[in-house]
Amino acid sequence: MAMADDQTFSDQLHAMRPTLLRLAHLQLRNTAWAEDAVSETLLAALEGAARFGSNSKLQTWVIGILKHKVLDQLRLRKRECDYEPAADEDDALDELIYTADGRFREPPEDWQTPEDALQRVQFFQVLETCMDALPGQLGRVFLMREWLELESEAICQELRITSTNLWKMLSRARMRLRQCLQIHWFAEKTS
Repeated sequence: MAMADDQTFSDQLHAMRPTLLRLAHLQLRNTAWAEDAVSETLLAALEGAARFGSNSKLQTWVIGILKHKVLDQLRLRKRECDYEPAADEDDALDELIYTADGRFREPPEDWQTPEDALQRVQFFQVLETCMDALPGQLGRVFLMREWLELESEAICQELRITSTNLWKMLSRARMRLRQCLQIHWFAEKTS
């Protein structure tokens, strides 16, 4: 790329930053982790600028990179527990849950057994594998709708498809996920 092209590319990436931060924060629920994911995404996009083809929009390509960086953050932070209260939350919530001496007002319900927790983790690993096995366009449509929570109209515009085609693709993606889970999860549980 020429110097002017590099500047335009960099400006376009900079303009996408707020959208990328919003998407990352929706998934990670942690501002610092979202910042890390977006910074890594922008760096990867800048480093991979030569590989970007005009087969898709720049934003679609960058959001695809973000998806992988968010997954990397989730894997990295899997064992960390961090919670950022919403702006309107305050100590009033603590007063509803705890007494003045720090005890629960109502004891918490029994937690799951370790076996149940392990089974849930294993299920989501199988689900992720099944999602990765979705063919390109079906996987992309499914993730745009379910993971990025994009509106149908935005997906249709982005991919230049009709709403009928979108719903057929989503239906096919869900059916493939169902079949994959039936084979790799439920069938194993019944045998």
